[in-house]
Amino acid sequence: MKRIALRFLSLLICLLLWHLASSNQVDLGFVSFKQLPSPEQVSSEALDLIHSKKFLAHLNASILRVLSGFCLATVVGISLGLSIGRFAWASNFLLPPLEMLRPIPAVAWIPLAILMFPSSEVSMIFITFIGALFPILLNTIHGVEAIDQRLIAAARSLGCKRGTLFYEIIIPAAASNIFTGLAIGMGTAWFCLVSAEMIAGQFGLGYYTWSSYTIQNYPAIVVGMLLIGLLGMASSLLIRYVARLVMPWQTLVVKRNG
Repeated sequence: MKRIALRFLSLLICLLLWHLASSNQVDLGFVSFKQLPSPEQVSSEALDLIHSKKFLAHLNASILRVLSGFCLATVVGISLGLSIGRFAWASNFLLPPLEMLRPIPAVAWIPLAILMFPSSEVSMIFITFIGALFPILLNTIHGVEAIDQRLIAAARSLGCKRGTLFYEIIIPAAASNIFTGLAIGMGTAWFCLVSAEMIAGQFGLGYYTWSSYTIQNYPAIVVGMLLIGLLGMASSLLIRYVARLVMPWQTLVVKRNG
């Protein structure tokens, strides 16, 4: 309860600072809050959006794109990460091209995605996939490489087969890193989706935020940003909840250390 109260208090303090900065039109020279909408204006705009017919269309479009790209990145990233982290031939053959592609921002893929895929919907899903792939991939690789080799040697000495070795030793031992990658990848997927929707979308929270900017509806811009933040936070909390269910031994370790 103390932890929840402290987190709630931090949100209230941020809201208060926002109200004071916007209502007093604070100008610090290097940053100005004169054009910043107040919390009251943003709340009014949020209510208008919720009661509009387009709200569910924007929400459903963004959630579907993020989930599609993220789920695909989860399958590909974990599969490649387990192979690269475990087998030398996979590391030598697959890692160089992936490392070359990794520094390229997902936003840079948008023009090529529009050209490569038959529909803008598939291209936006591809952008979220690219954004989520590399955090999941790298964390999985690091998780596999960090496994104590004595565990693997002991399992082999007891007659453990390769398939059983993966499911009983490698995946559980790397699970903590994998879920860390999933949490980071989910946040990156939302970031990349917004960028893609600004250019290629007709519905979605990123498109709503960008179109609000073009018509200078500043409260709506903040509404779009806050909705994206709330959905991103909810997604991360869901991943953490699933992690606790999948890795009950982590919860026991935390309780013992606490």
